[in-house]
Amino acid sequence: MMRKLPHKDVVIIGLGWTGSIMAHGLADAGLDVIAIERGPWRDTATDYPPSYAPDEYRYRIQHELFLRPAQTTFTFRNTMKQDALPIRSWGAFMPPNGVGGGGVHWNAEMWRFAPTDFVIKTHLTERYGEKFLPEDMTIQDWGVTYDEIEPYYDKFEYLCGTSGTAGNIKGQIMPGGNPFEGPRSRAYPTPAQKQPYNATLFAKAATDLGYKPFPQPSGNMSQAYTNPLGVEMGPCTFCGYCEWFGCGNYSKSSPQTTILPVLVRQQNFTARDNCEVTRILLDASGKRATGVVFVDTSGEEWEQPADMVLLCAYTIFNVQLLMLSGVGKIYDPVADEGTIGRNFTHQTVGTATGFFDPKKFIFNPFIASGAIGMCIDEFNSDNFDHGPLGFVGGGYMGQVQTNGRPIETTPVPPGTPTWGAKWKQAVKENYQSTVYSGSGVHGSFYSYRDVYLDLDPVYKDRLGRPLLRITMDLHDNELKMSAYLTDKYAEIIKAMGAQMVVKKPRTGPYDVAEYQTTHLCGGAIMGTDPKTSAVNRYLQSWDVPNLFVLGASSFPQNHGYNPTGTLAALAYWSLEAIKTQYLKNPGPLVHA
Repeated sequence: MMRKLPHKDVVIIGLGWTGSIMAHGLADAGLDVIAIERGPWRDTATDYPPSYAPDEYRYRIQHELFLRPAQTTFTFRNTMKQDALPIRSWGAFMPPNGVGGGGVHWNAEMWRFAPTDFVIKTHLTERYGEKFLPEDMTIQDWGVTYDEIEPYYDKFEYLCGTSGTAGNIKGQIMPGGNPFEGPRSRAYPTPAQKQPYNATLFAKAATDLGYKPFPQPSGNMSQAYTNPLGVEMGPCTFCGYCEWFGCGNYSKSSPQTTILPVLVRQQNFTARDNCEVTRILLDASGKRATGVVFVDTSGEEWEQPADMVLLCAYTIFNVQLLMLSGVGKIYDPVADEGTIGRNFTHQTVGTATGFFDPKKFIFNPFIASGAIGMCIDEFNSDNFDHGPLGFVGGGYMGQVQTNGRPIETTPVPPGTPTWGAKWKQAVKENYQSTVYSGSGVHGSFYSYRDVYLDLDPVYKDRLGRPLLRITMDLHDNELKMSAYLTDKYAEIIKAMGAQMVVKKPRTGPYDVAEYQTTHLCGGAIMGTDPKTSAVNRYLQSWDVPNLFVLGASSFPQNHGYNPTGTLAALAYWSLEAIKTQYLKNPGPLVHA
């Protein structure tokens, strides 16, 4: 029998970056807020002490911080003609689990999307003509502009103490920064991190080739920092255990090190961990959310009534919960109708590994952090002429020294045996003198009619609900883009002095077993037309006005940067609209 809990003003599903931002802002506004998180509670001091947090086997190999496929999974197929099968082991992406979400395990790369990215369909059509775009490409403008959300990018960067070198302050190009970035209102709160040898070598080679390298914007602290909420952070120690790991040094930006210490002290905020929301409750009209239902670890069901529901889970879970709750119409790619599941995207990653003379080069890859290195942006967004190339999109590229961890850092030249004495000798000879991918090329992944999410008609989860089905493959546009950018990246690695460069552009078909990034986007996208978007420009559901859907699920396509900075900026943008408009007059928000 379902048990009913006391009413709340706001119930938040998921307590990662967006959930923490929304919870803090609405609790600070005086509302009674509860957050419900599927995974366990996680604290910096007790969960990631430096005495055992840098455990590569536990966190990188056994995936300590991630959801287990035995808890829930998805089915996957490349095309609509195939039968989808359940994913039994995570590969292409890693669904986060627990308080802090992906903000715990990420590398802390702090990017802003380019101004043209937010109006990409209009921009590309005006520059190249509508016929230049592939017929089945479904990219669209976001409904917001860079200038509108720039103040919220700034707010998030100062919350996190972001380390970097500004390239454009109020329209003035600044030396040493990214000259292609959109205008920012002020400099980064802390200077860029000091760069390791391979990054400085990359910067010199890139400069010699005519590019303008700049330091990777980083949520890893270059110095001690106290954020606007009064939370103190310490400088990065370059331990090389960022991605896949929590940071026990209070050096990496995460909800735990920036916002949760303040949020948990607010008396009008409560949280339930290890509880999974199974559906959003709607009234008889289907136009108003009345709360949520969740199950605890014993399997007991609970109802949490609330005036407002904020869906702040990981991208793919946002979409699944909307479908299971009957919010909106599930996308039909054949009829090209419906919005829930539409414009699902990932990221297109290419790499190039450089093997250098071990007698001349010592890179010390173990001296690393999640976002330390030098990058270029000449081949991102529409910073270059796509006309002669036959594709659109792009990405940033750089030499970002994230780690030299011993289990996974075993670069060897092609032709080396995969095990045995010769393999061991090759690892020993090349460990210190190899520039492996680091960030490599992080390319865009544009949206298509036949790349989408829906509910699987065969497979169900442990609670008897249909699994979410992923239909995804790489299109020629992304394959051409990846090949072109990887070639450009390899030229820089060669110019650094590499004896051998091994290129690995992204090739089809999309392989769900090969890790790319965890940057899944879309499926509940934002826009100005309810026929082609699930939420409006304030991330408010078109169908259920007291439901807001936060996170990368709102991205109409994925551009050539990592999504965290943008999803956080949009959370602050939505929060401001809720506080200044919705709470005064609940209902559909108008375009202010």
